[in-house]
Amino acid sequence: MSELVIRGLTKSFGDTPVLRGLDLTVPEGLLVAVLGPSGCGKTTLLRIVAGFETADAGEVVIGGRSVAGPGLHLAPERRRIGVVPQEGALFPHLTVARNVAFGLPRRTGRGGRVAEMLELVGLAGYGERMPHELSGGQQQRVALARALAPEPALVLLDEPFSALDTGLRAALREDVRTALHTAGATAVLVTHDQQEALSTADQVAIVRDGRVVQSAIPTELYTAPGDVGVATFVGEAVVLAATVRSGVADCVLGRIPVRGDAEGSGSVVIRPEQILINANGDGIPATVTGSVFYGHDAIVRLTVATGDAVITRTQGPHGLDEEAEVRLTVDGPVSFYPA
Repeated sequence: MSELVIRGLTKSFGDTPVLRGLDLTVPEGLLVAVLGPSGCGKTTLLRIVAGFETADAGEVVIGGRSVAGPGLHLAPERRRIGVVPQEGALFPHLTVARNVAFGLPRRTGRGGRVAEMLELVGLAGYGERMPHELSGGQQQRVALARALAPEPALVLLDEPFSALDTGLRAALREDVRTALHTAGATAVLVTHDQQEALSTADQVAIVRDGRVVQSAIPTELYTAPGDVGVATFVGEAVVLAATVRSGVADCVLGRIPVRGDAEGSGSVVIRPEQILINANGDGIPATVTGSVFYGHDAIVRLTVATGDAVITRTQGPHGLDEEAEVRLTVDGPVSFYPA
């Protein structure tokens, strides 16, 4: 497995630019999620890396070998890339074992490698089954085993969990992450699901308007987003006008410590779980305007005296009626972005 380096990638379809000088590095052995809204260019990026599309400019380097660049477009089958598509795309007339063996040279002892891959993805003993006899999650496991079997330099996963129900997605994400790490694979996961990216990847790259605007480990991306746009895209956020002096922000929720050393007027970004409903009567007065219960937690919507709307996340049922009067405090620090 090998490092992936992308430099200055551009691509337009007609008069519509899709990638605008995109740069990205995927370190060897890591799983990096490329996260962005529909139309931001992430699928085009994956297709160019795989060799299914030709870039207008820029370079793609896998394991120190350029596979796309000025005057160069290596064919997909020569790039040593494994691809896991959205819905598995297994050959319906082949058994599970023959699907996994499809990309292996005939002269090698394929049986042992197939058995090893099926065990890796938790499907030992399933080799003689047909694809239609498997669940959607099992089909995706077979697709992953097929992609890993030839020991590719890079594995590309194109929203592989999008067709599965919520409960199955969560379990399969963890299993796929474990299988990729066990195999030592360098991998890129393309997704528009923030939870999926944060919970699955070693590193997350945010794509906006055809460029990577921030690439970081999930905890850093969530707690210290590069700008307000990243903050509001990766999880829920409360954005409030603020003035910062000496590391403390003044805003409608009071005085809150901020990260970094920027000062002046701008905006603070507060995660809902940082806003606490204070039982002892201290804090900023607020009125409950509604709530949404999710089972494991709930989002409570409130307004403060200035009319600003905020939200807080509570564990389990919150027991607050609409129009209840409460007080809020903030468990800082928070992120600040100058105007």
